[in-house]
Amino acid sequence: FAMLKTIWKSTSIKLNTKYILSVLLYGAESWKTTSTIELKLEVFQNKCLRRILKIFWPNTISNEDMRNRTGISPIADVIQKRRWLWLGHVLRMSTLSIPRTALRWTPQGRRDRGRPKETWRRTIDKDLKAKGLTINTATKIAEDRAKLKSLAIASRAKRRRED
Repeated sequence: FAMLKTIWKSTSIKLNTKYILSVLLYGAESWKTTSTIELKLEVFQNKCLRRILKIFWPNTISNEDMRNRTGISPIADVIQKRRWLWLGHVLRMSTLSIPRTALRWTPQGRRDRGRPKETWRRTIDKDLKAKGLTINTATKIAEDRAKLKSLAIASRAKRRRED
């Protein structure tokens, strides 16, 4: 974080160049996400944006105003969009491909006692359930890339309006 100080202070570098979202979210489409993970990423994003915009304490600005100023969407939205697009990619693969097989695979045996672990598959199931979809209907939607992309974009926007 401290190594980026000279880059963030530079006035000759554009905001889009300074913003390191692609590095931060490398492989995010395959992450399991919990509210704790999303919160930590959101805090990091806000901290970076405040540094880039040179907004320090005691000067304050709301996170929403800061995002409107920069035109950057919340990090949880970006992750969910990437997850939807990756799901569509996997569902368009042949049925014998390893990722497609792993999507429906259920291990044999009994689980240990306690709360079930959060997995990518459970995160996807939660996302599908929130949209009122099943994996079978998502497979049909995935064939139409434009429809899947619009569903991915609309999924987080609707969730934020409900909050």
